Amino acid sequence: MSRIFNWLFEPYFGTPNHLIVLEVIGVVFGFLSVWYSKKDNILVFPTGLISTSIFVYILFVYGLLGDMMINAYYFIMSIYGWYIWTRKQDKNHYIPIKKATKEEHFNSVLLFMGTICFIIIVYSSFDKWDSWTAYVDTFTTALFFVGMWLMAKKRLENWLYWIIGDLISIPLYFYKGLALTALQYILFTIIAIYGYKAWQKQLNTPKTNLLK
Repeated sequence: MSRIFNWLFEPYFGTPNHLIVLEVIGVVFGFLSVWYSKKDNILVFPTGLISTSIFVYILFVYGLLGDMMINAYYFIMSIYGWYIWTRKQDKNHYIPIKKATKEEHFNSVLLFMGTICFIIIVYSSFDKWDSWTAYVDTFTTALFFVGMWLMAKKRLENWLYWIIGDLISIPLYFYKGLALTALQYILFTIIAIYGYKAWQKQLNTPKTNLLK
């Protein structure tokens, strides 16, 4: 048991207390954001804004540019998604969950490829190709960019991108020494699977209350 504890938390020995506290807060609000997303609840966005703003700072301190840009992008897309989700298709009903159109699938591919190109330029500019994790970061960043964009548009397929990205991120964050964040991604994966199933049941069903 002590070996497991040391393996999980040894990377935090010597870490400033304020960073540990911030990571815990970020993990809690990140979990809440994914949970509210599963429930198709508008609170996904304010909780997400809190979590992503915290992680932008933490990841900047750790020098993890790819992960930092993911969270900065989440922050921006949370504002965009908040706007989209509050739009109404008629007087009493908000925009429902739908499947992505062929055009949106095509745009997802463009966003994925564009993100990879952007990250390659950034990593090359800052000479960050110093570990195999940088290449994995590039791939997961592209997955999460597409997932967040589709979630903001209330498209069912967003969960598939989250699931794949989360599964890759779990061992990656353990390797980076961010055990709490890795554990968070385990929960994210579980919620994402249930989220996909929950959204399937709600396809094309407009909501009258975004808080339920």
